[in-house]
Amino acid sequence: MHDIRTIRDNPEAFDAAMARRGLSGVSDEVLALDEARRAAILKSETEQAEANKAAKAIGAAKASGDEAEFERLRAQVADKKKEIARLNDEAKAKDEALSDLLMTLPNVIADDVPDGTDEDDNVEIRRWGTPREFTFTPREHYELPAVADGLDFETAAKLSGARFAVLSGAVARVHRALAQFMLDTHVEENGLTETITPVLVREEMMYGTGQLPKFGEDSYKTTNGWWLIPTAEVTLTNIVNGATISADYLPRRYVAHTQCFRSEAGSAGKDTAGMLRQHQFEKVEMVSVTTPDASEAEHARMTRCAEDILERLGLPYRTVVLCTGDIGFGARRTHDIEVWLPGQDSYREISSVSTTGDFQARRMNARFRPEAGAKPEFVHTLNGSGLAVGRCLIAVLENGQEEDGSVTLPEAIRPYLGGRSRITADGVLT
Repeated sequence: MHDIRTIRDNPEAFDAAMARRGLSGVSDEVLALDEARRAAILKSETEQAEANKAAKAIGAAKASGDEAEFERLRAQVADKKKEIARLNDEAKAKDEALSDLLMTLPNVIADDVPDGTDEDDNVEIRRWGTPREFTFTPREHYELPAVADGLDFETAAKLSGARFAVLSGAVARVHRALAQFMLDTHVEENGLTETITPVLVREEMMYGTGQLPKFGEDSYKTTNGWWLIPTAEVTLTNIVNGATISADYLPRRYVAHTQCFRSEAGSAGKDTAGMLRQHQFEKVEMVSVTTPDASEAEHARMTRCAEDILERLGLPYRTVVLCTGDIGFGARRTHDIEVWLPGQDSYREISSVSTTGDFQARRMNARFRPEAGAKPEFVHTLNGSGLAVGRCLIAVLENGQEEDGSVTLPEAIRPYLGGRSRITADGVLT
């Protein structure tokens, strides 16, 4: 959400910011609605002042016995009341239209974000690990003998349709171990607060974090008006929805392991093989709520938290800054972390860590008070995957695969598997 006063004060700068998003002339429409709204309010106030003046004169006309003037003034007041009601309705309609328009406009991108058209223009900022050299042709995760019995797409399709998976046996246990390892690392070493939140939310919560109104088709809505969360960013960030909190309460750093649900409306035909892109999946999500002066450092901190998980698992990755043509609706800057998948011979996204500035806070009306008695200011919010559990499972399986069809598992998760270190080609955890 944008501050209308900022747009009024410098429409050229706002248009330049929106131009980086591929939008042009946005301020004209915004300011036209704002001017119409303000004009209706001013006219209503003028009419109210005149009605008040006429109402006072009614008593004097009555007292003087001037019946004609009394009736004229009474009719005038009645007409003024009708006009005031009409103007108030007009102002309300313009205000709602303005709010609706502002809700559809993306965040202002940070100055240091590279310009570009799509993912090909993203800029790599670092790389960790060296992809393993295989003495055989590596397979994709769903082709591995070790997971043949534990990764079942046919049964999932019978149960739910395409883009679902049933995990069982060793594969299910490794998936659970990865999530537990991520949570424990973030809580015990990164200082995040473990949080369990609902996966069903009210519509206003989806507005708060920017999934609505523009991207409703990407999520699922129940028949009674709840929405299934596409990520725990929605619930964790909205913890401060409508709140004014003390600066001493910040930063708040949350982490949650949840089911996530996405319709994947814009990805028809993309990544249909395997479990890379699913309608239902699990993520360990990080959210930070900070003061404005701490949000830049917090973005770097959260990125490192996500990268560290991959390093502990021994999975090569690269970190890129998303360009203007690839960055998300609510983000000011996004770091994508891409893990190496030898079966695809490419790096694929496993985490996006974004800073939104006060964009979400304005939508949620989430503020903090710098000190006792000070004027409240909007908080800054950040979010990031730490990590996508299913995609991490894919990376572990593909990077640990052996020529005989078995999979060697990372040392970091072996304590969560009772010390077991591999999945045999027959799908047994040993």
